[in-house]
Formats: sequence, C-alpha cells, structure tokens
Amino acid sequence: MTKQNPMRKVKLEKVVLSCGATGPDLEKSQKLLEMLTKRKAQIVYSGPQRRIPNFNVKPNMPLGTSVTLRGASAKEYLQKFLGAIDNKLRRKQIVRNGFSFGIHEYIEIPGVEYKREIGIRGLNVTASFIRAGVRVKRKKIKSGRMPERQYVHKDEIMEFMKENFKTEFIGK
Repeated sequence: MTKQNPMRKVKLEKVVLSCGATGPDLEKSQKLLEMLTKRKAQIVYSGPQRRIPNFNVKPNMPLGTSVTLRGASAKEYLQKFLGAIDNKLRRKQIVRNGFSFGIHEYIEIPGVEYKREIGIRGLNVTASFIRAGVRVKRKKIKSGRMPERQYVHKDEIMEFMKENFKTEFIGK
C-alpha cells in the first residue's frame, strides 16, 4: 500500500468565462454571462496604449466582459459547458496549468434557450488548475520560486479531466 503525496494532487482552481465586444454588443455580452452564471459580469478594460483606427479601438476602452467561477460552482459550470462541445477537447487546447475552448453560440449549451435581446453570441471558457504550495510564489511578502514539478502539466490535466469529467481528447 503506497500513500500518495497530497502536495501532488491536482485541483481545479477556477473557470473564467469571457466575451469580447465593444459598444452596444458589450451590454449584450454582459447580459449573456449574467444569464448563464447568475452572477455579475465585470467589464474588462484591457486595451491598447494607442488608438487603432482600423479596429475602432481607443486606449482604456472596454473590450469585453468576464466572470470567474471558483469551487463547486466552477466544476458544475465546466461540466455544463463541456456538454456544448460534446465533452471533447483537442490536445493542442491544453497548456501548462490549464486549457481553453470556445463555444460558437450559447444555444449549444444544454438547457439554455435563445433570448432575443441577446441575439447569437459566443463565449470563451478557460479552466485553470493548481497544486498545493502555489501560495509561496503568489504571496506579496517573501515570495519564493516554484520548481517546474509544481506546475500542472498537459498529461496531468488530461488524466484529471478523464477521471472527473469523462472528457475525450482528439488530435495530436
């Protein structure tokens, strides 16, 4: 009987839902995320330093909206959103400490119906994974370095998803 090291256990840290939009579409994206999660969506102001007239973008202009889910609600919503893509992920969507996928239309999500005031919109889902001990790197005072083995790698994420969410992986 071998004991497993509790510091090596992989956990789902958070799930971030995001929609990119500007102007009146930003309000629709915000309504969509609030409708899906029943939480307040915050506006993201990550814009360029200079104007880009071709894209109609100005500095400090709101370019999207996002909602962060943690704990049990993160698992619940991730399961729901994986249903929209038939519980299949490409291997190239997985990176160190997480993965991302997009949903082309929110009506693909099981149990969600079309809302006329929102229209047809898509969203991005990003899942982030963590191990115990990451606080050492993140803390403000006396922060330390984290060894490479402490990060969650691609094969460990795939194993976690197969065990907990019955996810299939396609591609190379």
